[in-house]
Amino acid sequence: MRQCWKVWIGVVVLAAPVASHAASCATQAALSAQERNALAAVGMQFAQAVVRQDEGTLQAALLPAVQQDWPGMKAAVEDGAAIVKGGQAQLRALYVLDNSSAKAVADQEFFCSNVSSTLTVTITMRALPPGRYAVVLADAAGSALGGQMGFVLVWDATGATPVWKLGGLSLRQGVVDGHDGVWYWTHARVLAAGPHTWSAWYTYEMARALLLPVDFLSSNNMDKLLQEQGRILNSPASAFPYSLKDGPRLWAVEGIRVDTSLHEADLGITYESIGVTDPSAQRTEAIAVMSALLKSHPGLRENFHGLWAYASINGKITPIIELPMGQIP
Repeated sequence: MRQCWKVWIGVVVLAAPVASHAASCATQAALSAQERNALAAVGMQFAQAVVRQDEGTLQAALLPAVQQDWPGMKAAVEDGAAIVKGGQAQLRALYVLDNSSAKAVADQEFFCSNVSSTLTVTITMRALPPGRYAVVLADAAGSALGGQMGFVLVWDATGATPVWKLGGLSLRQGVVDGHDGVWYWTHARVLAAGPHTWSAWYTYEMARALLLPVDFLSSNNMDKLLQEQGRILNSPASAFPYSLKDGPRLWAVEGIRVDTSLHEADLGITYESIGVTDPSAQRTEAIAVMSALLKSHPGLRENFHGLWAYASINGKITPIIELPMGQIP
């Protein structure tokens, strides 16, 4: 799902090298009642605005520095309408981040632990200016697609009254085919014990995609998921570029990833096209690649809804077709 973060707020990489400036993170339990209530009120206002498709409220709350990014945020909200449809806004978590003591713009990691220190959430941001920020996670409770919302807020003290301003937002699907990320994680463990290792690997990927409300957040649980996934033998972890045999032909597969563009449990396969440009020939080529993949890894047919085919020609990626598994020979 589309997400829109201001460049200096949201171009984030979980494993990126990060500068060691002093920084702190306060979870909602560690905030004073006054600050927690104020932040929760702002977060709920934004979450309700997304569910109601109230773009005016969101635009009015934008940080001045990100006004030019409104078209992208507007598109994210509109694209996410189906994800939050039928849901009620509900806050999940609040984090207040402070790197005011930093001397310059830098990559920054924030470690947010609960009171008992049994769970640590790591928030990683790149090219972050000194300042005070908040991350608000919310859900569209009751929505069929399990809508998840993430907001980055920036403390703006430039006006007469300091306020939290909107710096970026993200909308993500949390349920696919009626199942949430925990279900996919459990199913991945079952598959990992059998012969269909590629199916197990991508089922873990689906679980991770559904459990992460935003890209820049990690936790003990996510680390555990990745460790389990990493123990799968003969997985696609280091298989690409991958030569896929199709009779006498070999297709060069550049990558395969989870694809929920149609809100289904699909996989997207990117392959090197032979260069055909006629739509009928492109479709024939794509179906041949998808069929070869399923013959090589039949477990994928049993565990996913369908396949997207993406043709790569001279570095340009073009989506060609999506087919349910039952329509792929």
